[in-house]
Amino acid sequence: MATSGVSQKIAVLDAQSLKPTADDDVTAPSASGRSSSASIIWMCLDALTVLGAVIFATLCEPRTGPAASIPGFVQGTLIQHGSVGILTALLCSFTIILILTSRRLLLYSPMQISSILDEQGRSIQACFTAALLLAGAFSLVKGEGIPREILLTTAAIVTVVLSVRRLLYRLAVYRRLERGQGTRNVLIVGTGPEAQALRHHIDSIRHLGYNFKGFIEFRGENVSSSSEAPDAVSMLATLFQSARRQFIDEILVTTPCERSLLQSALEQSRIYGVDLRLVPYLYDGLAWNRPIEYIGQFPTIPLHRGHTPDIELAVKRGLDIVISGVALVLLSPLMFVIAVAVKFDSEGPIFYTSERLAKKGIVFRCVKFRTMVRDADERRAEVLHMNERDGVLFKITRDPRVTRVGRLLRKYSLDELPQFYNVFRGEMSLVGPRPPLASEVRQYKLSYLRRLDVNPGMTGLWQVQARRDPSFATYVSLDVAYVDQWSLWLDVKILVRTIAVVLQGTGA
Repeated sequence: MATSGVSQKIAVLDAQSLKPTADDDVTAPSASGRSSSASIIWMCLDALTVLGAVIFATLCEPRTGPAASIPGFVQGTLIQHGSVGILTALLCSFTIILILTSRRLLLYSPMQISSILDEQGRSIQACFTAALLLAGAFSLVKGEGIPREILLTTAAIVTVVLSVRRLLYRLAVYRRLERGQGTRNVLIVGTGPEAQALRHHIDSIRHLGYNFKGFIEFRGENVSSSSEAPDAVSMLATLFQSARRQFIDEILVTTPCERSLLQSALEQSRIYGVDLRLVPYLYDGLAWNRPIEYIGQFPTIPLHRGHTPDIELAVKRGLDIVISGVALVLLSPLMFVIAVAVKFDSEGPIFYTSERLAKKGIVFRCVKFRTMVRDADERRAEVLHMNERDGVLFKITRDPRVTRVGRLLRKYSLDELPQFYNVFRGEMSLVGPRPPLASEVRQYKLSYLRRLDVNPGMTGLWQVQARRDPSFATYVSLDVAYVDQWSLWLDVKILVRTIAVVLQGTGA
């Protein structure tokens, strides 16, 4: 899969055309900070790990054996002298201490601020600290009847499981980042030595998950010029137009500027939904009492973070993986029959692949069953006058290039079944805006680019609500409305309505 950004695939848009107009809705929901949902998930997983370790240690308790351990623990007879309550309190305290220590050691931070070895060391340190405090509490309470083996086994299992789990998760994240998924696009305000060093740091440590998109020149700097910053993409005055055009997630300010300018940038970052960070300076109290977070070795102060529904997005991705995987298995006989029919109906390949733009303009190859003749793309100019849609959309009800089998496949949307593979890989989702061509995105207004703030989908709001509407404005407005109002329940409703639309055969 290609991972080049949209700026490499699309001709550079004129900066003046990207300025918001009265018709452009560039506002995004404001939030004072990113959701702590991811941290809550990790804390819950740690608590469940302790619970699982306790159950395993109880089953392996040598005095009673597995058959009697669980009933004895529940009935309070496993441990004599009423020590079950004390043991439960000790293990609950162990869990709380473990979570608090892990949080203090930044193990729940969404930033990938350390190497694998450093994270493993901090994970072991958290478990060791909690185990030492557990041992100290055990010596202070009257717990003579509590088997020490349960406590020792629990602490050992928790240490191993947490270390292995974090290692596997980090390796999975690295693999996604190598495929261009989950990365964050950044602009750096400033072109001085600090900005150059930060850019080099981001480029050299790929596991940080950042894509450098350019410098923003600030005329107040005494140490830089355009010749020293060949990657400068715009001036400070057009900062957020550049951010929208390049799907920027974060802006990193590395140069001192006036408080009024920074305050204005902070307000705009809330409007555009872009994170704003400082490389620490004394900004007249603007960054007082704010936490220090690291990008690799660079300390930064987050001034604004957009809201990210981490739990909902994780559930959405989980459903995508499960449903697409099951669909690929269950529908494989049908797809085999379709493949044979396509092959014998007309000359050409079975599948048709085209480069489409996914979230943040990442290019991927969208797969469908071929429904047109082999040279359909070359003959596009011949049928342009038959287009029934407006704007950048192109649709012909009785397209002469469509084959006999292709017409049937399109009628019931069977040509899109191979896209379950794109969903399984994470390039698409079950529900979302349709993946556009680069040629279409060249003609987008600034506000239309919000369609690329989420992964494209096999179905979406437009497909179930206005599929036959020729208006490009309706097409875009429904997709933008989906992005702004997204929820898991909305996805469920769209999927249910999609089934009815497919059975009615309205895809032709």
